[in-house]
Amino acid sequence: MEGSLTRSIVRWVSLALFLSAGVWLLWPAPQESPTNGSNESKKAPSNPANIRYVIKFSPGYFFMPDSIPYGIGKPLQGLKTVVREFEERFPDTKVEFLNVPGVREYLVTQLSSGRAPDIINVNVEDVWTDVQKGWYVALDPFLEQPNPFVVERGDPNAPGYKQWWDIFRYQAISRGKAAPDGLVYCLSYDMIETGLFYNKDIFKKVGVEVPQDWDQFLDVCKKVKAAGYTPVLMNVDMFSDWCTDLFFDQLYSNTLPGIDLFKDPKREPYLQGYLDWDEICFLHERGFFTPQDKRYRDVWRIMKEFRQYVNKNLSTTDMTREFVTQRGAMHWNSSNFTYRLLADPQLGFEWGVFYPPQFTDNTSPYASHTPMCVIGGSANQIEVTNSAFGDTGDPKTSERLKRVMALLQFMTVPENCERIVNEYTCLIPNTVGVPVLGPLKPFEEILERPYTTTKWVYTFDLKFGEIQRRMLELYLNDGITLDGFLGWQKESLDAACENLVSRKSVDMSALRATWDRQAPARATMKDLPHE
Repeated sequence: MEGSLTRSIVRWVSLALFLSAGVWLLWPAPQESPTNGSNESKKAPSNPANIRYVIKFSPGYFFMPDSIPYGIGKPLQGLKTVVREFEERFPDTKVEFLNVPGVREYLVTQLSSGRAPDIINVNVEDVWTDVQKGWYVALDPFLEQPNPFVVERGDPNAPGYKQWWDIFRYQAISRGKAAPDGLVYCLSYDMIETGLFYNKDIFKKVGVEVPQDWDQFLDVCKKVKAAGYTPVLMNVDMFSDWCTDLFFDQLYSNTLPGIDLFKDPKREPYLQGYLDWDEICFLHERGFFTPQDKRYRDVWRIMKEFRQYVNKNLSTTDMTREFVTQRGAMHWNSSNFTYRLLADPQLGFEWGVFYPPQFTDNTSPYASHTPMCVIGGSANQIEVTNSAFGDTGDPKTSERLKRVMALLQFMTVPENCERIVNEYTCLIPNTVGVPVLGPLKPFEEILERPYTTTKWVYTFDLKFGEIQRRMLELYLNDGITLDGFLGWQKESLDAACENLVSRKSVDMSALRATWDRQAPARATMKDLPHE
């Protein structure tokens, strides 16, 4: 999700780093040999000659040691401090931090050659497309076992003592990150959520309050615009990603009893209804998400209506500048923007946060009458690559992999998670017992809501997402009609679904059987596409 905020900038920076990072990673690594690990002295001094494991760790933007978030404040030290303590416990291990490109071109090149960092930070939905290639380590065997750093403390009631899984606070989101093959490749280290940051001074001046439903929200936008301010600051990626998921959930969540055709035994207790790629493809064959699907049409109609209250340029507007200079009344952003506002001594106004309010019958006859769902979730999504078991080539026999996993287990114990995540006001910790910093409390409350019905742009391949972004911007800026946009959507979905079904095996007969059993539930729902 966070990538949608800075995607254009990150892409160019990432491509610039691609060659230099690739050359560095291809440099011969130190020789490694297996070691027992668990019985080593915790106090033995580190000696380069004794180093057997060099773990390459790409932690991503939020926690990169010695970086300065937003160029404000002191260099970050939390992760480095925790890792150095880990190295003291395991003196045969050295952890190197890498700042590597996050673009797919880099990942494919390095992963296919087995030269990627051992630990990377990338949206797990991008990982899902490649799980069948053996590039990533399924974490289930480790998550289902005790966390040894919790066990050593001797409290059998402590989260993580029986299963590492139990140490994570947001179980629905963490377990919900299981891939379509049912395995977990992602460690959800902390959480991020979006919200509408608003200028309280402007609201007071205009005479409006935080809205309780979508009709009130549009009325607030109308009055703010009439007063000479830009009501909402956001870019096209937020429309394509966040708006799509929220609006889709508002119009489809009450149809799940009739169209949710697969309930994964691992994820269902936590997600409580989610449409995976195979379900989307099956439903699309039956007329869903086409010009004939009235709910789908309303998703984009409502989005276009909302667009009139957003900054004119959806690609290059400096939204932060517009908000802090008080030309924009609201800025839809992620929780990490909190730090930027708190650290600005010259901000000059009071601000608050609220979440987009729910649709009403006036918004759409298909409104679900439920609060807007969670679309954020995992912030730092940590994956372990095939490089981690390079000593044996088999994750089942690799001692090196055990050491890599020990590092992640060490990072998740409460005091270490707190030092890393709460070093600055940005993200919500995902370890039980770690407090949430005060200014982030509104996002903590949002994360208690049910998860979204689907992550639309992550359901299909990267090509689909990029084309949707371009075509959606054209539609929102009056370059194509709603019918024209929906016509393109149908063709694009046809191609995306055909591609997915041809690449991945799926038992359509099982979905069809569930579809038939749920016919009575669909019979009570109005305006579903013809079966």
